[in-house]
Amino acid sequence: MTIPSLEKWVWAEACEILQQADRLHRQFFRPAITKAQQLFWEPPADVYETPDEVKIMIALPGVPDEELLIKLENNLLIISGQRRLPVSSESQIHRLEIPYGCFERKIELPIGHFEIGMRELIHGCLLVLLRKI
Repeated sequence: MTIPSLEKWVWAEACEILQQADRLHRQFFRPAITKAQQLFWEPPADVYETPDEVKIMIALPGVPDEELLIKLENNLLIISGQRRLPVSSESQIHRLEIPYGCFERKIELPIGHFEIGMRELIHGCLLVLLRKI
């Protein structure tokens, strides 16, 4: 392989990796439409299970605790709320990548019975512990 063709290959690979990263970003912050046709965004979540509880970590940068609603419905944990635009109407926005507006995330839980234990905002993430009962 010659140097010019090697450079083209490297650039093609780099562009492909950037496109994959962009697709992953859109996947994690994809909008969802509810039955009422209201547009929500879905924050990414991690779910861990221990013998005593289920731990759920949800990325919610800039969302205060008073904007959160957390409820259990059947085998679903539903977390909803709103991330408000943190600028005034007079601000000029140059880039807006973190989603804002209403959000809702429904997480299907493992088989069992749960109650909401601790909930805490830590470094822009919501940690919810569901105790097994």
